[in-house]
Amino acid sequence: MTKKETKNKKRMQGKIIQISGMNTVKVRVEIKTTHPLYKKIVKSHKNFLVHTDKEGMQIGDNVIIQEGRPLSKNKSFYLVKKVV
Repeated sequence: MTKKETKNKKRMQGKIIQISGMNTVKVRVEIKTTHPLYKKIVKSHKNFLVHTDKEGMQIGDNVIIQEGRPLSKNKSFYLVKKVV
């Protein structure tokens, strides 16, 4: 693989639910799927610790996060941008 070719990295949209430190926020990503038998829409969620360098992040902001190299044991996502 050359330098220009990169692997596809996951991008997800979620909501900030906690500010954990100067450079860390907790983001909740909700996933909607259809139940295979009953065809009802089922919501599930997962929380991710996200690295951020941007100031002015508040609880309740919608953001886009992207997978990257691990920064710590639990933190391997980066903040891409804030969705307006």
